[in-house]
Amino acid sequence: MNKINMLQGKLGFGTAPLGNMFRNIPEEEAIATVDAAWEHGIRYFDTAPLYGAGLAEIRLGEALSKRRRDDYVLSTKVGRLVLDELEDTSSRDLGEKGGLFEFGRKNKIVNDYSADATLRSIEQSLNHLKTDRLDIVYVHDVAQDFYGDEWLSQFEIARTGAFRVLSRLREEGVIKSWGLGVNRVEPIEITLELEEAKPDVCLLAGRYTLLDHERALQRLMPEAAKQNVDIIIGGPYSSGILAGGSHFEYQQASPEIVAKVERIKNIAQRHGISIKSAALQFVLANPAVAGVIPGASRPERIVEDQAAWNEVIPVAFWHEMREQKLVAPHAPLPIDSRKG
Repeated sequence: MNKINMLQGKLGFGTAPLGNMFRNIPEEEAIATVDAAWEHGIRYFDTAPLYGAGLAEIRLGEALSKRRRDDYVLSTKVGRLVLDELEDTSSRDLGEKGGLFEFGRKNKIVNDYSADATLRSIEQSLNHLKTDRLDIVYVHDVAQDFYGDEWLSQFEIARTGAFRVLSRLREEGVIKSWGLGVNRVEPIEITLELEEAKPDVCLLAGRYTLLDHERALQRLMPEAAKQNVDIIIGGPYSSGILAGGSHFEYQQASPEIVAKVERIKNIAQRHGISIKSAALQFVLANPAVAGVIPGASRPERIVEDQAAWNEVIPVAFWHEMREQKLVAPHAPLPIDSRKG
């Protein structure tokens, strides 16, 4: 790891599910999930205002309020402001994640990457999280999947607004690190080319997984390593399809994706391992990756993630994956003598 200290290991916890993603999660279950993560040694927690219109931040803040602040690393995001006024969330236009939080809070959310909104968002997040400081702040979803052809104009607002504010706050010691938190490779690539604002870490969700990794391998991973910018991977299970679910890219998986997952699952079964362990260990084999943050909404999912990370995967499994062209020929693989 370069700059980002996750305190223990490379496994963190992504809290999008705590914003009532896909279902209405009872409060006690959400808190118990964070407690389970803590009990299993996880000390890096990532959240965002978007997740349930502040619900995930509020729940995470409540769960962590009984912990010593120096004992964990905390990241959240800017680019979305949660307002006091309510709205019909069924009409919320927030890109491909927009309908995922229909069971979250009903507060109105506005997209705003300006300097003023960035400062207001940070203040709001500190209140939600019941803390006096943030370790990492990501600029959230300034990419094609949310803004289509307008994404570059939104990126420019972020460059002259959020990027500059976060760089200043880092220099002043208010935050330790900043970067992008996106579902696409291109915004991070462009940011790494900038001279005036250099990120420390970027969160890339869904774009470096067993199912989708070739684009990130081409340029992003080598350039990030060259510039000493850490990459945190979100969505290692591709929205759940690699962990026994049916979603890919935040929606029902296509027949083509289902067929590819079945091929991987069959190979995994022949070698006596879980597809979840293959998905998780593949991500962490890349030297540019500083950590991974699977999401969870039930305590038992935390236990599964730990088991997946510790499972011994035979070298023969990875050889077959490569032979079947299910991983890119130049992708780093978690092959070593201890797992042979």
